[in-house]
Amino acid sequence: MLQFLSELDGGILLWIQEYFRNPVLTPILKVITNLGNGGAIWILLTLLILLLPKTRRVGCMMAVALIGTLLINNMLLKNLVARTRPYEVIEGLTYLVKRPGDLSFPSGHAGCAFSAACIMLRRLPKRYGIPAFVFAIVISLSRLYVGVHYPSDVLFGVVSGILISYAAEVIVERIWKKERS
Repeated sequence: MLQFLSELDGGILLWIQEYFRNPVLTPILKVITNLGNGGAIWILLTLLILLLPKTRRVGCMMAVALIGTLLINNMLLKNLVARTRPYEVIEGLTYLVKRPGDLSFPSGHAGCAFSAACIMLRRLPKRYGIPAFVFAIVISLSRLYVGVHYPSDVLFGVVSGILISYAAEVIVERIWKKERS
C-alpha cells in the first residue's frame, strides 16, 4: 500500500512538471511559494490583525495556531517521519526554488497557511476570510508545482492546519473567558 501511494505521489509530481509548468506560471508561483517561507505572510497578517482591538481575539487565535503548527508539524512530525524531499527520490523531477533545509512530511507551508486562513475564514468578514483561504490553497498547491513536496505532504499539512485552527480557537476562547470572569 505504501509503495502504491509513493508511486502515485511521484506520478502526480511528474505529471505537474510535464503538463502544468510553463514560463508564465513559474515566476508567479515561485513568488507565492516564497511568501509562505517560514510562515512569513501569515505571521505578518497575524500581527496586523493583533494590532486592531476589534480583531485582537482572532489575532490571538491565529498566533496560537501558527505556534501549534510550528511545534506539531515542523518540530515533531517532520523529525518523526523523516521523509526526504521528492526531488531527491524521483528521477527526472526538478525543483524550482532554493532547496529547503528541512524534511518533507508534512508541508509546513500548507499547515501554516490553513491554520491561519481557516481562522480568518471562520472569524472575520468573508471579504477577508475568503481571499485568505484561496491564498492558502494557492500556496499549498505551489509546493507541488515547484517540486519540493509530495501531494500527501501537502494534503496532511492542509488537514493538520485545519485541525490545529480549531484547537487554537478552543484554547483562546477558554483563556479569553477565564480572563473576563
